[in-house]
Amino acid sequence: MTDLSLPFEDNDAFTSAGLRLTVDLGALVENWLDMARRSGRARTGAAVKADAYGLGVEDVGEALYLAGARDFFVATAEEGVTLRLYAPDARIFVLCGIWPGTERLFLENDLVPVIASEEQLTFWMSVLADYGDHPCALQVDTGFNRLGLTVEDALALADDVSRPASFAPVLVMSHLACGDEPANAMNKQQLEAFRKVSAAFEGIEASLANSAGIFLGSDYHFDLTRPGIALYGGQAVNGTANPMRPVATAEARIIQTRTVKAGETVSYGGALQLTRDSRLAIVSAGYADGYMRSQSSGGVPLRQTGIAGGQGFIAGHKVPVAGRITMDLTIFDVTDVPEKLVRAGDYIELFGKNIRVDDAARAAGTIGYEMLTGLGLRHERRYIFEETDE
Repeated sequence: MTDLSLPFEDNDAFTSAGLRLTVDLGALVENWLDMARRSGRARTGAAVKADAYGLGVEDVGEALYLAGARDFFVATAEEGVTLRLYAPDARIFVLCGIWPGTERLFLENDLVPVIASEEQLTFWMSVLADYGDHPCALQVDTGFNRLGLTVEDALALADDVSRPASFAPVLVMSHLACGDEPANAMNKQQLEAFRKVSAAFEGIEASLANSAGIFLGSDYHFDLTRPGIALYGGQAVNGTANPMRPVATAEARIIQTRTVKAGETVSYGGALQLTRDSRLAIVSAGYADGYMRSQSSGGVPLRQTGIAGGQGFIAGHKVPVAGRITMDLTIFDVTDVPEKLVRAGDYIELFGKNIRVDDAARAAGTIGYEMLTGLGLRHERRYIFEETDE
């Protein structure tokens, strides 16, 4: 295992926090190495946009850099400036591209803009005319209908002999719309379209596969893969077992426990009426912290679909959310946990090793990406490095 030589120490703020997040950088690195193995001959980068999916781009970026990652993908130039301090000689691609007023950030911090439109392309040409050579990447839309030049415009650009010699893309890329659904016909349609583009830009590296695309196999890998959610322990492919190690564990402190009689109601709107005498644990996290109201056990539209509400984990037991989740507080039914094992001051896991983030997300009617990136600002964070026995 790579020795990251990073400080992984608890602190008083973490120990006493109402909501705390533990990030296992050892699991993160193992997940990146797993993605690298699955990428075969392709080089493996890392998507660290949105503050490394909410887990802290500084520590996550440094851990991945020390593990060997040399290609990173961020959303904005500002994210790239932060990452540059922790990945000194990596290529940092900025997915939202470049606009007037941001060119100095790109040039001074050696960031690579991902050109995604004719407007950006025109502006980039003017930057090259003023400042000289600088690498860029090209985003091509092969069916997602989000960012990117059309396939036709990309092919025309490849054939344009009048383009300046200073315009020298180092990467051409596209993004899969349905990679998390392996049987979806759109995957092959996008693959064929991207093959045409990559062939037209002969000699320039190509990248198509995100986390899900890596699992689709070698046809999708090209020269560079760019895993994201899989690095952070999230599920990349629907309907299959998730092979990735959990990375983030969120826990909330129990503020109070209380005994409530059968027939009484719990939380706003009396959405839950207890059918038995119950013990409840009230924890210091709510939807202001990213623990979504839609995970409530009742009183929200999602429960009418038959999807069960959220769960926590304490003392070896899964415990259900009781009633509606509120702004700062969530109530859990801990009746089935031995009373001596649940006390005020203890912590209930909201998601992590025992409640996978994707399961918590399904209870909220969303995806693991949103659970991770939606964490509020009130949590304390610590980083650990747990090595496997392998």
